[in-house]
Amino acid sequence: MTKLLVRLAVSAAAVLLVQWLLDQYAPPDWQVIHVSGWPVALVFAVVLGLLNAFLRPILLLITCPINFITLGLFTFVVNALVFWLAARLMSGYGMNVEGFTGALIGSLAVTICVSLADNYLEK
Repeated sequence: MTKLLVRLAVSAAAVLLVQWLLDQYAPPDWQVIHVSGWPVALVFAVVLGLLNAFLRPILLLITCPINFITLGLFTFVVNALVFWLAARLMSGYGMNVEGFTGALIGSLAVTICVSLADNYLEK
């Protein structure tokens, strides 16, 4: 149970971190991820976790031939699609992701941060 809560907190923090980094270092007109606050990021992490648990395996199974041809690189597209869908479900509550670029950057950041947290929790 503790591992699940840590993963949710890390996912929420990763989304907020990406938003902050893009606000600081990206061009001013290139705001691709917007989160209105920490509570919205936590709810987004729950929605993303549910979609990753139930929808992502189905999408990976359907796209298995494409994934095989691209040597697994199409998984990035599936992850970005799930991230975008979670943001779309949260769009009325203070979460916004602009286009595929924002979804790809966000999904990569969340994946890296959660993987690092999992490695740290394993030890």
